[in-house]
Amino acid sequence: MESDSTTNAPEEPEGNDRRGRVRLRRAAVLAVPATLAAAGLAVLTAQGALGVQFAISGMPFTVTATDLDGTGFEQFGALDNMAEGSPNAGDTGGQVLVVTSAIKNATLTKLCQSVDLGGVNLLITAGDGKEKVTATDLTTDSTELTGNADFDGIEIGNDASTLTKAGVKGPIGVFSQQADTVHIADLRQTNYATTAGVFRLPGLKLRFSGQGC
Repeated sequence: MESDSTTNAPEEPEGNDRRGRVRLRRAAVLAVPATLAAAGLAVLTAQGALGVQFAISGMPFTVTATDLDGTGFEQFGALDNMAEGSPNAGDTGGQVLVVTSAIKNATLTKLCQSVDLGGVNLLITAGDGKEKVTATDLTTDSTELTGNADFDGIEIGNDASTLTKAGVKGPIGVFSQQADTVHIADLRQTNYATTAGVFRLPGLKLRFSGQGC
């Protein structure tokens, strides 16, 4: 994120234009996950039983891992909302269209997370040694996902309100997919939110750095 993006609040768009953009984003939620099987997927934040119940900052952060293994995988489209008056809202009306993913149990190797604060990155690493990062009820809202993915027992085209694999249910009428297991190599995500029931980070290191993940 550019450093001046957090200091100058954008001009508020005209009422009709703003409502139009919001309606388009709501409609786009229905279509987002239809492309995910081909795109290569990822971890993770749901608007369900363990969903995002907070206003996001609107600042994206990067997450990478050399490997992710999970049991109980779900994925669908959603909208995240920023706090009212957020300087990061731009012309979005304070909303971000995201891909919501959820994993019941996950193991990650060489986890890295970084946030660009405008010339300096807040960098977190963990799971570099014999012990891996582990999480239960792990979820994330992402705008970009890349990696090499393998699924067992995958179902594509479910209604998001009927998902059963990770214990999270999405909005009714939204396209979704789920699988018994997932493996993703060379995972890379751009996220806006993450939650977990339990998140264990062996070898945790938090620092400022000139480079992100």
